[in-house]
Amino acid sequence: MEEEINFLYKNETLELVKRSANKRVVGCKWIFKVKEGLTGSEPKRFKARLLAKGYAQKEGVDFKEVFSLVVKHASIRVILPLIAVQDMELDQLDVRTAFLHGKLQEEILMSQPERYKDFE
Repeated sequence: MEEEINFLYKNETLELVKRSANKRVVGCKWIFKVKEGLTGSEPKRFKARLLAKGYAQKEGVDFKEVFSLVVKHASIRVILPLIAVQDMELDQLDVRTAFLHGKLQEEILMSQPERYKDFE
């Protein structure tokens, strides 16, 4: 949890502000996951993600467009044959904080997670 909060501050996607009575605030939730490492070479990793409850937002009021950082299957189906035909190598990587690098035009106010109430 500390690592996730540190990433949020480092990427300037989290800032503690006073609650405003005239602005809409969405809730948040911690999601915990155990990621299995490679058998014999990597230990299990325990991950925590702080998520805004975006389902409470209304399109046109709280946001104007929807975007997903997930690759389309059609893109994969085009790239893999090209790699094979060109006798190239393919590497894979995981960006640990991919969702923290997107730029939003709207300001989203999220309630403070329970674990950090004492930071006020």
